[in-house]
Amino acid sequence: MTYITDGRPSRRTDTSVGELVGQATEQLAALVRQELLLARTELAEKGKRAGRGGGLYGAAGAVAHVGLMALAATGVVALALVLPLWASALIVTAVLFAVAGGLALAGRKEFGRAAPPMPERAVESVKADIGEIKGRAER
Repeated sequence: MTYITDGRPSRRTDTSVGELVGQATEQLAALVRQELLLARTELAEKGKRAGRGGGLYGAAGAVAHVGLMALAATGVVALALVLPLWASALIVTAVLFAVAGGLALAGRKEFGRAAPPMPERAVESVKADIGEIKGRAER
């Protein structure tokens, strides 16, 4: 059977509502699977980068620790020129603990501000899909 729509001939397909709902369900399931795959891939990529970054931070921390020990020894020796050795070592130790306390407080504050890792592209894609589905459902 041929119908004319907008001046152009078209062929009408006899698709039942049940078949259309089945197709929509299949398409929605495929879309959800694709979005989950995107989220999984994005989180895996972020995890690898975070692992490499953490390793580099760890190496930098180890080297900095050795440097700090050398600096502390230098401070003790320099203060020992004007104070007894035990007093200069005690002063350097107190300064190091004060710095460590300040860094610990700053780190705690930053951890409190940290947001949980989110797969941003996948979330935006899902939002766009939902908007598209709602837009088509309203037609």
